[in-house]
Amino acid sequence: MAVQTKKVAIPLKQQLSMWLPFCKAKLAEQLRSVLPVILWLIFFQMAFLRLNIAEGGIIAIGMTLVVLGLAFFLEGLLIGIMPLGEIIGIKLPVKASMVTIIVLAFILGVGATYAEPSIGILKASGSFIKPWDAPLLYLLLNRYSWALVICVAGGVGLAVVAGMMRFTYSISLKPFIYVIIPLLLIVSCAGFFDANINYLLGLAWDCGGVTTGPVTVPLVLALGIGICRSVGGEDNGSMGFGVVTLASALPILTVLGFGIYFSLNYGILPPMSYDEFFSPENYEKALFIAGSPEALAALKSQVATGAAATADSFNILAIIRDNFLSAGQAILPLTIFLLLAFFLILRERLPKKDEIICGIFIAILGMGLFNIGMEFGLTKMGNQVGRRLPSSFKAIELTDEIEQVTPFIPQEMVQKSIDANGRVSEFFFQKDGNKYKGIPYNPSHYNKANKTYTYVPEIGPLYGEKEKSLPGFAIVLLFAFVLGLLATLAEPALNALGMKVEELTVGTFKKKTLIFAVASGVGMGLCLGAGKIIWNIPLLYMLLPIYIILVILTKFSDELYVNIAWDSAGVTTGPVTVPLVLAMGLGIGMQMNVPEGFGILTMASACPILTVTLMGLISNYKAKKRLLMEQKAGEL
Repeated sequence: MAVQTKKVAIPLKQQLSMWLPFCKAKLAEQLRSVLPVILWLIFFQMAFLRLNIAEGGIIAIGMTLVVLGLAFFLEGLLIGIMPLGEIIGIKLPVKASMVTIIVLAFILGVGATYAEPSIGILKASGSFIKPWDAPLLYLLLNRYSWALVICVAGGVGLAVVAGMMRFTYSISLKPFIYVIIPLLLIVSCAGFFDANINYLLGLAWDCGGVTTGPVTVPLVLALGIGICRSVGGEDNGSMGFGVVTLASALPILTVLGFGIYFSLNYGILPPMSYDEFFSPENYEKALFIAGSPEALAALKSQVATGAAATADSFNILAIIRDNFLSAGQAILPLTIFLLLAFFLILRERLPKKDEIICGIFIAILGMGLFNIGMEFGLTKMGNQVGRRLPSSFKAIELTDEIEQVTPFIPQEMVQKSIDANGRVSEFFFQKDGNKYKGIPYNPSHYNKANKTYTYVPEIGPLYGEKEKSLPGFAIVLLFAFVLGLLATLAEPALNALGMKVEELTVGTFKKKTLIFAVASGVGMGLCLGAGKIIWNIPLLYMLLPIYIILVILTKFSDELYVNIAWDSAGVTTGPVTVPLVLAMGLGIGMQMNVPEGFGILTMASACPILTVTLMGLISNYKAKKRLLMEQKAGEL
């Protein structure tokens, strides 16, 4: 006899009273992740650089949208997409062949990459690169940014396939490290001697950090652990580790391969001067890089006149439309693929259909809000800090505080002064409230036609008596180290990882030990990354010694600690940290006039592996020593 169920209508007020505490807890969790970093950025600019936040209102709105977007996006993933991944992971090995599993794993890795919130920062970073400084890098980030993302996604797809094979056959992570890392270093060393590939190294290695976000890692883990259990694999708690390492490493290889292919087959111009790039003999190759005669002419005109890039008119409806369309294009293909696998291969009925549909909608809503917040909050803040940071050791122009003085008549307003060395300079006075301030006069900033003077304020060096002094550099490194600490300590995933590690090691490797090791490693990595950009140090000079040491330490480490250490790098590359750090690196690069500002993210990923591996060796040594002492005590 069928049992009839009766729906109970719940008043709106009661519904809100049930939902509000839940929403408040989710928002508070994201706020705890973002707030320490944002407060440090604001405090540093105001206290150390003595500057107010430019466009503070827009950035505040952007950061609010980041918090809201992340809360909605992660909750949507949890109730809408992750359950599908878990069920597929458990039932797929029973109902499908290994070939089908491999194909589905590859497609899942590709789809998860497109759904990563941080992948959009790659497409937006092309505007920071000058085509004559790094032609190949400019080409891949502008004309072929879509192909670059495909390469990154393909690398993640290959990583998921490798991870599934590893889960299925219980293969150690060490052989993968011994093969992939030396191969990456060999390819990077070969590319170092090609100027175009050399400038691509930073982007390629940074792509590894972009891929290990809140979509890829949980989905792949759910699929992998399900497969491991279904085939009777030994569930010792550590099988979930290692997949993040593969998803970080293989995209580096695919991006480098893509760059080498372009360099060899399309005759890309080498780095050169502005005049050489726009010379008649290089017109065809420059046209290929720019994409069209109009784009090439606009680029030449913009740089030749010294004009800043003009922003499009602010259209809030277009911004909302484009970002939500982008969110749908990222999430819906992944969702459709999971549903097709669910219905056509597993032939299962969709459980909790209403929840899953609601979760997918919430995830799209959250990603759309996050995309808008990233554009107006994270990226603006990171770039602003990056451009202002060098003022601690050198004089810089504050291009976001440009003033127009009109009407301006030089003959009547400009004065002259002389210093102790006899150097004559020109200036004029401007009234600011009840005070008068002297402003340097530069004839090239005067527009005679409309009698307007454009004043670009300068600041720095703030620390030290002269430019590029040790105190100024020390302030930059202090900023980077504290930013790394705060960004890492605020990551909720790090606490979860710490508890899991303490449980697996039966208290030998404490949670607080892991948190300290990862956070200090990220701080050191950001210091090295900032130094790489400031002093224009080739990235290979930093990567080569670190990864050679890591491969050697891996040889002498236990399997569990190897898995923990190499995966700990993925904890540092969250959806907030990645856009902020990349934008900051590109901002510093612009101010220092270096060809590219990449590499800071990969250093922030490499150093935690080193610190955690060392801590693991120390913990293992202590555990063996304690066991030996207990054995001796027992014999006595």
